[in-house]
Amino acid sequence: MSTRSWWLIISIGLGVMLNPLNSSMVAVAIPDLQHTFQLNYTAVSWIIFSFYIASAVTQPVMGRASDLFGRRKIFLAGLLVSLIVSLLAPFSLSFGWLIVFRILQSIGTSMMVAVGMAIVHIHITEKQAAALSVLSIFLSGAAAIGPFVGGLLMYWWDWRAIFLMNIPVILASTLLARQTIPVDKPSVQDMDHMTFGRWMRRIDAAGIFLFTTGLVALLLGTLSAISEDALSGYSLVEGIAGVIILGGFVWHELRTDSPFIPLRTFARYPAMTWINIQFIVVNLIFYAIFFGLPSYLQIVRQISELHTGILMLSLGLCSLLVSPLAGRWIDRAGPGPALLFSAVLMTLGSLGLVALGPHSGMIYICLTLAAFGISNGLNNVGMQAALFQNSPKEMIGVASGLFSTSRYIGTILSSLLISIVAGRQFTFAGFRILGIVLTAAALLLVFMNWHQQKRQQHTISPDHIS
Repeated sequence: MSTRSWWLIISIGLGVMLNPLNSSMVAVAIPDLQHTFQLNYTAVSWIIFSFYIASAVTQPVMGRASDLFGRRKIFLAGLLVSLIVSLLAPFSLSFGWLIVFRILQSIGTSMMVAVGMAIVHIHITEKQAAALSVLSIFLSGAAAIGPFVGGLLMYWWDWRAIFLMNIPVILASTLLARQTIPVDKPSVQDMDHMTFGRWMRRIDAAGIFLFTTGLVALLLGTLSAISEDALSGYSLVEGIAGVIILGGFVWHELRTDSPFIPLRTFARYPAMTWINIQFIVVNLIFYAIFFGLPSYLQIVRQISELHTGILMLSLGLCSLLVSPLAGRWIDRAGPGPALLFSAVLMTLGSLGLVALGPHSGMIYICLTLAAFGISNGLNNVGMQAALFQNSPKEMIGVASGLFSTSRYIGTILSSLLISIVAGRQFTFAGFRILGIVLTAAALLLVFMNWHQQKRQQHTISPDHIS
């Protein structure tokens, strides 16, 4: 690749890494946020919910917006939004304002993720696979080291540092992006006739509104009941309203021509549907550990932010190291064996959480985290391979979008699970219950993958063919 191509990859990589980096750094900052704003765990968990809900909505919308405004403009606008948020968020006077800034941060960073891969794909034609793999390292590497970086920042200062540290990265990406990203013309042919109403229908604004408000209302009702340790009339109304609105969302998506989430696809392609269900469960388990264990270590075990970040590094590094090896294994044997082995590792890791004692050593915790890290590395490659294997070629774009949505749904469910188990405050008993629930979910994954393996063997067996 040319020198200019490398600088383009670096400029895009620095931008797209901000989303996974900021979603993962906060895992170590949650106890400090609880102390600063005097909140229980259920309330502070909105720092996670808000980010992933906004990401789930913004990324597909901005992918479509790039057809209208151009990818370069979307990328630079995302950097500008991220810079403004990083400057203002540390001065939040209340947790409510911090949530607002967190949503804006998610929107800004998601704008870059939505168009970053496309920019590299379009403008780098030589050794394109290598270029995209380098960009994926920025994404997966940022998520892997996020808790460690967060631990360092929390050790030196407090939660404000996780916003301020973005500023040099944003400035570097902006300077490089303005020099290296070519000016592109919008790809929408009828741009001159694109009215506001047509644009709203194109992005399915009604579907986005129903999805967001229904999900938020349902979460508010559930979390309010958890915080109050009782089902009040207020939380019941919120929960029922959420269910009704989400029902309206399903009704709308099945009838609109340009759905935000194409639900008809699930009925049309059952194999692809099962992959997405499995991906939801995978992310529920992984992110329950990713966000739950740091809080347990700091609140229950009284381990410092720095040492918590170092312990979490074992999870991220194992995931990074295993991914390329997983690719070779899957190329030879297909995704089935790797996914089955990953599910077994998740089961062993979850059982390790159940057996975790108040005085369990750091090596034991690292080994437990390594089991989840290895399984995550296998899943990162194996789940995508399984998706492409079970999706028609003409549906790859839609399938990829649904795959990303499944990741966010699993992440949101993991945060909800932690909130239900933790309630007002993390305890040793609550964390053990979390381990039991995750063990059940992991065993479900083992069964799903084993059943899929048996079905494939039956399909290609000589007796079946004859």
